[in-house]
Amino acid sequence: MDDPAQLSEYGKILIILLIGALLVCATIFLARLIAPKKNNPIKSGTYECGEEPIGSSWVQFNPRFYVIALVFLLFDVELIFIFPWATIFGQSEYIAADERWGWFTMIEMAMFIGVLILGLVFVWKRGDLEWVKPKVSLPKVPVYIPDSAYANLNNKTYQLRDHIVVADETVVGEVVMANEVVSVPKPAFKPRFKKPE
Repeated sequence: MDDPAQLSEYGKILIILLIGALLVCATIFLARLIAPKKNNPIKSGTYECGEEPIGSSWVQFNPRFYVIALVFLLFDVELIFIFPWATIFGQSEYIAADERWGWFTMIEMAMFIGVLILGLVFVWKRGDLEWVKPKVSLPKVPVYIPDSAYANLNNKTYQLRDHIVVADETVVGEVVMANEVVSVPKPAFKPRFKKPE
């Protein structure tokens, strides 16, 4: 009978997982402890796949980045199934027991890879693998206003007045401007809800 003091195969896997988690936690803790904490504008900037963020963030996002990521995950996960197949196919005991076993597994994997290749050709022909970056450009509208009009507006000095909004229980909805009280118009739309019967 087996020695109960020995670890089972699941116990060995548990020990490997615990050591892996311990190493990850230790490296994160050491990085937090040792790493310099000097903030600068480059370090605090947005990082997008190694590209400098230029222009407005209100641009149309190209959905092909998302599609390419999904296609990569699909093929990557399906190719993982080749490893157990290779492990079983490589055992000489199965091939020695029946020679048809080797041909069966070879044809089975050829069909699996053939389906993957057909899927890749389909995605390729549809154009989903084209990596097209959107060209960011500001819209240009022809304006027939002379530059001197803009210069006159910019060079003119304007008188500024203080605006204070008073919001206490006694005065609500009024704005005080230069010691004058002006009432603010009430909103034109007032929602009405039907009471349940």
